[in-house]
Amino acid sequence: MNKPLRRIAIFCGLLILALLIRDNWLQYVKADSLRTDTKNRRVLIARYSTPRGDIVVDGEPITGSKKTPSKSLNDFAYKRTYKDGAMWSPVTGYASQAFGATQLESIEDGILTGDDDRLFFRNTLDMLTGKEKQGGNVVTTLNGAAQKAAYDGLKKIGGKGAAVALDPETGAILALASYPSYDPSTFAGNSLSTDSKAWTKLLKKNNPSDPMLNRALRETYPPGSTFKVVTAAAALENGLYTSADQATDSPVPYTLPDTRQPLKNEGSIACKNVSMREALRVSCNSVFGKIGADLGKDKMLEEAKKFGFNAQQFVPVRSNASNFPEKMDRPQTALSSIGQFETAATPLQMAMVASAVANNGTLMKPYMVDKLQAPSLDVISQTKPEELSRPLSEKNAQILQSMMETVVQSGTGKNAQISGATVGGKTGTAQHGVNNSEKPYAWFISYAKLSDGSSPVAVAVVVEDEHANRDDISGGGLAAPIAKNVMEAVIKNKK
Repeated sequence: MNKPLRRIAIFCGLLILALLIRDNWLQYVKADSLRTDTKNRRVLIARYSTPRGDIVVDGEPITGSKKTPSKSLNDFAYKRTYKDGAMWSPVTGYASQAFGATQLESIEDGILTGDDDRLFFRNTLDMLTGKEKQGGNVVTTLNGAAQKAAYDGLKKIGGKGAAVALDPETGAILALASYPSYDPSTFAGNSLSTDSKAWTKLLKKNNPSDPMLNRALRETYPPGSTFKVVTAAAALENGLYTSADQATDSPVPYTLPDTRQPLKNEGSIACKNVSMREALRVSCNSVFGKIGADLGKDKMLEEAKKFGFNAQQFVPVRSNASNFPEKMDRPQTALSSIGQFETAATPLQMAMVASAVANNGTLMKPYMVDKLQAPSLDVISQTKPEELSRPLSEKNAQILQSMMETVVQSGTGKNAQISGATVGGKTGTAQHGVNNSEKPYAWFISYAKLSDGSSPVAVAVVVEDEHANRDDISGGGLAAPIAKNVMEAVIKNKK
């Protein structure tokens, strides 16, 4: 072969090699990213070419799929529908032809569309028999009656807020409500005249109430006096006090350490040297602030972390990490120990606190998906309850239970009393805004215990009522009745 032909052959060989490398790069290295690229319309068309599987509550679907009218220019065959969409959107999220998917609709998209690898053999069989591909189902742990009680209670007040209910024994989420909310059905398609307009109206820049914010999982609030339950647990676990009725070393006024600033209590409540039971019953800032300062930031931080603070939770939807400050001086430690300074918690987090106490000191990992089903309803995956931590010994948990039960029997939580059940709880009215300039947040955390000793439900409720008179805002007045209704719904269902 002469020199010019050899050069042409080498050049052609290099072109073929480059083509092979590029082809393999696209098919093997970039295949997954191209397949999931939001700009890949062929993927979207395939996703909505068949009905999605359903998200299920109490054995019934709360989602559906609707055939797109054939006269429409839309090339998606089906779009998502929702039953009681506004009530369930904190659980389901949304699946929109125009705006993508969130929460369970996104996390479990492979199951719902039928594209999950675990459905490979089923899909292959359907292809061979000519059967249309089907999506599987996501069966949740949610309790429909509890969710309705939570959502209706928040809606009735009409401000902003959230409620979370857990099964203390398993960690299963029974209710996850956020208000104000949105109906995912209103923008499930891709119409510029309807879906896009509905979406635009929901955006925070156009709607200051931010209805698309999942306040149960993604908003952290100052927990106020509900955090005193964590401080009481730290006192018991570290041996600072060994019983609920032991007198505490708590002067009134109590001056924050290294300062001249007194830590005030509400009104004229008697807090001098009272027991932790009495201090929790009437919610003494001075007692629990001093406990936190006496224990020190390291012991308080350790106990807070055992309850789940400073770590994200995945249920499987991500929940923001609640915060207990890691860098504090002594007065800041005292303030943090009564739920002030930089202490902040999601409603899920405070439900976990109540849950751990109710479950004799064992905190179970929260989860909202019970199982994943194939289109044939065969179980693909079953969630097994998992222990997350042990914030308290069984003995100390029972001491703290007796304290929280006193709060409901004769203290600030009377509005949560339930006939035929023993309820433990803690109210909180958390400061909001610079120098407490905004309306405070009303909190209530609780659990219900039945005559057989079981605790089927623990609840956390937070309410921000912008229209209420400041003096009328309290955890016992606004949040406790909602918690009561949620607990009653779970108890009734259990019976």
